[in-house]
Amino acid sequence: MKKGEVPQHKGILKAANLREMCYAVDENGEYTTALSTGWDPKTIALENALKEIEERVENAMQRVLAREASPIVYYMELHKMDLGILASYVGIWKWRVKRHFKPSVFKKLSSRTLQKYADVFDITVEELVHIDP
Repeated sequence: MKKGEVPQHKGILKAANLREMCYAVDENGEYTTALSTGWDPKTIALENALKEIEERVENAMQRVLAREASPIVYYMELHKMDLGILASYVGIWKWRVKRHFKPSVFKKLSSRTLQKYADVFDITVEELVHIDP
């Protein structure tokens, strides 16, 4: 696309007064960079992705409140992590982290293990153990 044709549609980036860098062809036919506030298909995709993330976080919170999952599940979703990423950050095998998703196992975790999770989520152990809706 030509530099003058870089999309400048109103959307999430425009509302946040942000721009993204795109590659375009200048008047000499060479590639250059141009700033864009986005375009409608990308805006729709971003909005859908953000909506899905919000739904996953809400679902995780409901599961924690229903005592079907430990608070680790909620904070993992809130911080946009998956099992593999969380396991690597806390330095615990994935199968053990998955076990910690169970409320009965979570209650028995040592203060050292709870502190590892709290450090990864950048919260206190108290916030991890006593989640507020």
